[in-house]
Order: sequence, then structure tokens, then C-alpha cells
Amino acid sequence: MLIWRLRGPAISGALALLLSLHGPPLASCQTSAGGTSDGLSQSGIPLPLLPLGPDDLLTVNVLGVPALSKPIRVSPDGSIRMPMVDKPIPASGKLPADLESDIAEALRHDDLVREPLVTVTVTEYVSRQVTVAGAVRSPTTIQAVTNMTLLEAIAHAGGFAEDAGAELSVSSRTGTGSLAVRRIAIKALMDRPDDQSNPVLHPGDEVRVPRAPHIFIMGNVRKPGSIALVETSGSSVMKAVALADGLAPFATREAWILRQKPDSTEREQIQVHLAAIMDRKSPDVELKADDIFYVPDNKTKRISADVIDRVVSFGSATTSGLLIWRR
Repeated sequence: MLIWRLRGPAISGALALLLSLHGPPLASCQTSAGGTSDGLSQSGIPLPLLPLGPDDLLTVNVLGVPALSKPIRVSPDGSIRMPMVDKPIPASGKLPADLESDIAEALRHDDLVREPLVTVTVTEYVSRQVTVAGAVRSPTTIQAVTNMTLLEAIAHAGGFAEDAGAELSVSSRTGTGSLAVRRIAIKALMDRPDDQSNPVLHPGDEVRVPRAPHIFIMGNVRKPGSIALVETSGSSVMKAVALADGLAPFATREAWILRQKPDSTEREQIQVHLAAIMDRKSPDVELKADDIFYVPDNKTKRISADVIDRVVSFGSATTSGLLIWRR
């Protein structure tokens, strides 16, 4: 504990005594001209040579001085603090080899080690995170330690979900700190990825894939439910009926679209000549996001069918009874 209180020449003598007991003499230590710059990730995969940034996790080793060898995380302001070193050491933007030289110079300047041999390895590049969120199968945060493209980031997230929308956004911080947002059509990205639709991502980028808006189908159709509008246009009454597996028995000739009024919580009712559309005597009607397409029940037709069914059932029962009586 005495070492932590010593300053100036006294600390050099204390460290010399420490090294004589636990390691090689100071004379055997040489100034680092550059050590191991690409460390190992926590999974054991070698990390490439990249500039350091805030929150990156480093392992600093000063040969023969265990008290100065420890894991250190880069602070949010981009610097690191070494034990017994008076001032923080700038780290952000530097390569590990450059930081090794700066640490060695700081140790000499504070009379801590005469000829330090310093190595800096990177355990984790937290500053190079790319986030993929929204309508993907496995939203994730990726350490982009290589030139990762947008398509590669989506692959890391398991691909698009079934209800992914028509376009995604990539948010990046500019040099002035402002936020720049690019919107990219998913169809262009998947069909013909190029430099425009498949850009290289940078540390801090956020990829957001919004979920597609839905239309809702209810009433006399075979499969009521909701349908994702994965394309911004082209949805219509005919497509909605087809996706619902067709009309159920006793559907009326007229249907309704319930559509949200602008700047209101109410919905307007739009009548649709369903039978004429199905018979191709009337043009198809476009459906928009959040529309409710409702096919009512033809109660008169249903009642007539019930009556006919009961008459047929009664007649069958009477005929069976007469046959039994004649026997």
C-alpha cells in the first residue's frame, strides 16, 4: 500500500525493489515501440487493428509490474486512467500500438518505471456497435469490426420478419453530431443490392425496420383477420377477398370500408359494390393502411336457407314415418 502514496524518485526505488522480488530487473525492460495491437475478443476470435473509441475494453500489461497491468475501459470522454499516473491518457481515435507508446511515456514521466515495456490488447470494441431493430427475426447489436454492409447486418439479425414494411431506415451521426437518416427500399436491397441500397455501415449506426401497416378483414369471408401491407400500394378489395380465401356463404352484394378520418378518432363508411366488382362490372377499389373491410351477412338469404333446410328435414322425417306405417 506504500507504493500508492509515493511520488517522484521514491516511487522508482520502491518499484525497483518490487521488481527484484517478483520479476526481471528494470534494466531488462525496454521501451515499447508497439506491442500486440489486435487482441482477442471474449469469444477468442482475433480482433482487427482499429482505432479505439469510448467504452472499448482494453487489457493493459506492463511487463514485470502486476500493479499496473489490468483491464481498463475507455471512458466516455475517450481517455483511460492508469494506476498511479497523475493525468488521464487520451485513447479515442488511436490505434493500440500508439496508445502503448503514450502509456510508456506517461510511466516514464511520472517516474514509475524507467524503461517500461507496455502492450495493449483489445478485448471488446464497444464503440463500434451497430444496432438492428424492428421487424427482423432476431433484433441484435453487432460489433462492426470490419466493413459491414447493410445486407450483412440484416443477415446477422436473422433476416426480415414476415410483416416487415416496404422500406427501412439507417440513422448515422455526422461529424457535427447531427442525425442523418437514409431510407432504403427493402425490395431494392434484396433484388439488386448496390452501393446505394446496400451501404457500408459505420460505428453507431442504427438500422430500423418498421412493421408493415395492416388492413383488417371481417364478416362473411372464409378467413377473417389482418393482412400486412408489405408494399406501399396495390392493395384492393379483390386482393383482400383472395387473401381471405374467398367469400363465405350468405355474403351480401354490398360491402363496407371503414376508414380513419384525418385528424380524427372516427371512421367514415365507404360503400363498396362487392358483387359488381366480383363480376368485373365495376372497377376494383383500393384499400389503404388500417382500413377495415367488412362483408355483412345476408340475413334474408340465410333465413330462407334455414327454412328450406327445415322443410327438407321435416319432409324426410315424414316420408320415413309413412314408410314405417305401411309396413
